[in-house]
Amino acid sequence: MKGNRFGPEDPEYRAVVHKRFNKRFAARPDYVQLLASAEQVGAALGEAVRSGLRVVVTSGGHCLEGFVANSDVRVILDISPMNRVYFDADHGAVAVEAGATVGQAFQALAERWGTVVPLGEYPGVGMGGHAAGGAFGFLCRQLGLAADYLHAVEVVTVDRSGRPATVLATRERSDPHRELWWAHTGGGGGNFGIVTRYLFRSPDTSGSDPASLLPRHPESITTFTAHWPWEGMDERSFRRLLANHGGWSERHSGPDSSNTSLWTLLALHRKQLGKIIVRGVTTAGPDGEGQVEEYLASLGKGIAAPEGREVATMSWLDFALNPFPDLFAAPPDGVSVKVKDALLKRRLSDRQVGVAYDYLTRTDHDIMGGMLGFATYGGRVNAIAPDATASAARSAIFDTACTTGWLDHREEAKNLAWVRAFYRDLFAETGGVPVPGEAYDGALINHPDIDLADPEWNLSGVPWHAIYYQANYARLQRVKGRWDPLNVFRHTLSVRVEE
Repeated sequence: MKGNRFGPEDPEYRAVVHKRFNKRFAARPDYVQLLASAEQVGAALGEAVRSGLRVVVTSGGHCLEGFVANSDVRVILDISPMNRVYFDADHGAVAVEAGATVGQAFQALAERWGTVVPLGEYPGVGMGGHAAGGAFGFLCRQLGLAADYLHAVEVVTVDRSGRPATVLATRERSDPHRELWWAHTGGGGGNFGIVTRYLFRSPDTSGSDPASLLPRHPESITTFTAHWPWEGMDERSFRRLLANHGGWSERHSGPDSSNTSLWTLLALHRKQLGKIIVRGVTTAGPDGEGQVEEYLASLGKGIAAPEGREVATMSWLDFALNPFPDLFAAPPDGVSVKVKDALLKRRLSDRQVGVAYDYLTRTDHDIMGGMLGFATYGGRVNAIAPDATASAARSAIFDTACTTGWLDHREEAKNLAWVRAFYRDLFAETGGVPVPGEAYDGALINHPDIDLADPEWNLSGVPWHAIYYQANYARLQRVKGRWDPLNVFRHTLSVRVEE
């Protein structure tokens, strides 16, 4: 019943502790415990709480900040053995255990029932924290967020006396636990308890046939990649490219746009890398290649056409299990990264484009891994009211990020200085952060950035939680107070009962 416990001398311990995606952070827990059921989670969690040990959970994926890989953590509960995907006839929904990866969920849904949930882009992401944070990916413009399909969530919580309990919370209006369900539609992981499984079903469906309860997966996927060499890309051309790109997204990010089937990523790498790269996917079937041509033509107006154009069509599952291999490739020993996320409601201003050009081209920085990325957003994501789920950001056209990565720990200081200054200067008019308002829709909690809670970098006077949760935070605080009164589940950006 207690699962398998391993100490520092065990290879299983090292496998869990060293798996971390972001090598900036390291954990040295007293032990790790691999768990295969909600009952085992409850027993292990109760023991850690009774012993007064700081405990966190991992579902086998990754976190961009040191919420799991943290020196204060004494116990890591790894629920990656809980990775089944099956139809739960009692609740009329498809159950995905929280230890499954996005890739495992995609594969099971497609092969068994021909369906899909619009989960994240990288198949190695763990479902446990991903779905709780809202979850967006390649299909978000066409289908919305994964949280929009969450019918129920099973959570192991801890009451005021320290006793664990397993709770199933649904979106049914009559469910007394409904607020706990709501909190897991964008409230983020590590806040209210340990999720052991999610139950997915489209809001307007019911019945006993799992093939009819979720959207059908795309028949095919058409991908494309192209680039502009930095050589010859002067500031005028750079400004025109971003104006073209921003204008297209402003015109085509409504819920009823005919281009919700197209998702793109514009990666403005540092000039020393040599290229500005655009990638994308479309589910438009036979019309996909024409859609891609129109999109690239709109980006290239008034500047040189992109080079190295590659277009390919494949099955949905072939793509989902190995999307853009060059984009997600990582060195064997991993990489250290810093990602600073923001949601934009409109294109960058002329001043912001100038800031981007400066940070991407200036030669007094040597930041090979630095970039500014724009992932198209909106579409069906923006068809949902901000308070219908805990995912409040429902007006954005881009998820953008200032990003840097490095291999040598001696490169950390200069990389962090560059990316933090870049982000601060981009959002200088709002105190160095994307304060929700006319231009910005805050940031995504699944891309956490602890700098937003640091007054050295957040000069706006607006607290971090207003950037991530906007008006939904007070409601999340009430859920926190009800289901985690001892604050067992906590990290730098966790929901707090009192501020």
